[in-house]
Amino acid sequence: MEAYAKAQGLWIDETSEDPVFSDILELDMATVVPSIAGPKRPQDKVELTVAAPAFETALTEVFNRPVDAPRVKVEGEKFDLGDGDVVIAAITSCTNTSNPSVLIAAGLVARKAKKLGLSVKPWVKTSLAPGSQVVTDYLTAAGLQADLDAMGFNLVGYGCTTCIGNSGPLSDSISKAINDNGLVGASVLSGNRNFEGRVNPDVQANYLASPPLVVAYALAGSMRIDISKDPIGQDEKGKDVFLKDVWPTSKEIADIQKKCVTPAMFAKRYADVFKGDKHWQGNGDVFKGDKHWQAIKVEGGQTYAWDIGSTYVKNPPYFEGMSMTPSAVKDIIEARVLGVFGDSITTDHISPAGSIKKTSPAGAWLTNRGVDALDFNSYGARRGHHEVMMRGTFANIRIRNKITPDIMRYQSEGRPLVVFAGKEYGTGSSRDWAAKGTRLLGVRAVLAESYERIHRSNLVGMGVVPLQFKAEGWSKLGLTGEEIVTIRGLSDVNVGKLRPRQDLWVELFRPSDGKMARFPVRCRIDNQTELDYFKAGGVMPYVLRNLARGTAE
Repeated sequence: MEAYAKAQGLWIDETSEDPVFSDILELDMATVVPSIAGPKRPQDKVELTVAAPAFETALTEVFNRPVDAPRVKVEGEKFDLGDGDVVIAAITSCTNTSNPSVLIAAGLVARKAKKLGLSVKPWVKTSLAPGSQVVTDYLTAAGLQADLDAMGFNLVGYGCTTCIGNSGPLSDSISKAINDNGLVGASVLSGNRNFEGRVNPDVQANYLASPPLVVAYALAGSMRIDISKDPIGQDEKGKDVFLKDVWPTSKEIADIQKKCVTPAMFAKRYADVFKGDKHWQGNGDVFKGDKHWQAIKVEGGQTYAWDIGSTYVKNPPYFEGMSMTPSAVKDIIEARVLGVFGDSITTDHISPAGSIKKTSPAGAWLTNRGVDALDFNSYGARRGHHEVMMRGTFANIRIRNKITPDIMRYQSEGRPLVVFAGKEYGTGSSRDWAAKGTRLLGVRAVLAESYERIHRSNLVGMGVVPLQFKAEGWSKLGLTGEEIVTIRGLSDVNVGKLRPRQDLWVELFRPSDGKMARFPVRCRIDNQTELDYFKAGGVMPYVLRNLARGTAE
């Protein structure tokens, strides 16, 4: 590391000259305050002290609910439910659960709450899914796992859970109360993704928080409580308990971390990760795994043995009909409109990530193949099967399409498709399937006001051309969805041929009234490498052809 840093000019010691930076950022530490993020995007920071009034604002402005809607009775339960009630509180594997201090802090909040006789509200579904088995070791060594268990934060596994939609369903009675009354339920999770429709189909408001705050909100049970100053519960004597009463000090956290988090724990858990005498082998290493991994029967071989009956993994169609010479790029002629969307359409809106509903196209496809709804699992678990994933593309329960096209009819007719969108198209995660699913549905181009940079690049990598409005967006075009769209300037036979960031022309024709429109757009294939990928039909055909040429040579 030292040799590398010195070679890169990054090594600084007492003999070094003062470094010269291109930019200098100043941060007043007094302005750093506790915060959460939500209710729909990770970049929507909310300071903890204003989280409650911010939810009240979101309730009316985002979710179109009155602030004074009555609470409703939950069938078969002794409690009622209202807007803003936290129905999911999850300490998850991503973001900050590789940091022992925050896991220890969560355990200490649970310990202090337990000593005071507090309990998690009965409508809150709790879970603990750390990213490493070492977390269990040091929480157990500190006695904190028992405290978390007492608050309902039992270990459910290691790895992605709630953030990817694997929280599991809410109880039938709570789900019914929410859906029958249009309640805005909330989740609080220590992850980094809270996009619409991702966490749970019954939960509209989703907030990201640190693990100790997740425990605190599970105790409070509502986003409408000012957790910074309102009581989060009552002790055994009925006395109000506040966040400050259960919040650990830095010294308490550091003392436990110093004592209970040791190198030996990591060595014990991971020393034999690549040791064993059985199982998958590659690059000279053997992955041992646990008894469940070892029990998997495999045939081995140089290529993967596709199971044609699998509903989890299927050979994708990306290379079907491919030849060594790419087909010439053609203009997009008489395409149909697949979707017209507004601003901030994320890749979680585009690409499926959460649970699979029985009534969805993907659910119907699985049902027709004998898969019971209880075994649907999630889109994340079935991301290796394109038939499932493409049926979930643009199928997020929160997405708002201005039109409702017959997707499969267009596809069977071989018609090219286009998508219209507003600003910030493609922010979020799940970016690979957002591009793959779009391409598999037959989309040739996306026209948006602006793009998230990685999704824009991924569209190009799948052979979909991203186009950017040069002036006003689609809202001034009066789109009805019946328009026939032609995009000229892509074809290799054009004079000058296609260049990065070239202007192209879009022609719209509406058969019902004979109206036509023509306007320029900027082609957001931004550099020559991306143009090479696009002309090859995408990055995968580009790479495969190069590999084939290398083998032949």
